[in-house]
Amino acid sequence: MAGRFSPFGGTDESDLYDDYGEFVPEHVPEPGPFLDGHRILTGDEHVTFHERTRDVFEERTVYDTTFNYNLARLNLDTRHEDAGFRYAVETGDSSVLRAEFTPTTPFCPQSHTLALGAFRAWNGLSDRHDFDLVRVRVSAMHQQSDAINEQLAALETRYLDTGTVPDASTDLSTVDSAMR
Repeated sequence: MAGRFSPFGGTDESDLYDDYGEFVPEHVPEPGPFLDGHRILTGDEHVTFHERTRDVFEERTVYDTTFNYNLARLNLDTRHEDAGFRYAVETGDSSVLRAEFTPTTPFCPQSHTLALGAFRAWNGLSDRHDFDLVRVRVSAMHQQSDAINEQLAALETRYLDTGTVPDASTDLSTVDSAMR
């Protein structure tokens, strides 16, 4: 794990991260348009799902290579208070969770890979949480959010049609051109 250098040896991360067992509203992004009109998870509900997220991301190695940590840790990183995931239970279908990923910058080059990895992890290991489907979208603040979200919608459709999570080799050429 990446940490802050200490002149006395090692690294000191004690004040850089919130604990997994706590929900600190000031250290997570505000829910965006993808979550509007749905029941936003807060408090213990957010913590419970996010702890499961950590485990699922660890198993599927959904890692932010810039910070060298499990992507779930971004929600706890006090240096990036407006970045990470927010969750909402879909109105009208409590078997569906919506997850909106807000990257650290509007031009984060990993947003595409991280969002697709999150989709594949949550839906590929759906026995690890209480939802039949986790819909994932990237926050509109990202410069490529429209194109990324089109590809996420295509993955979701394919998952719903086939019952299996498309892997990284799946041809999504119908939406890949939007990313170029």
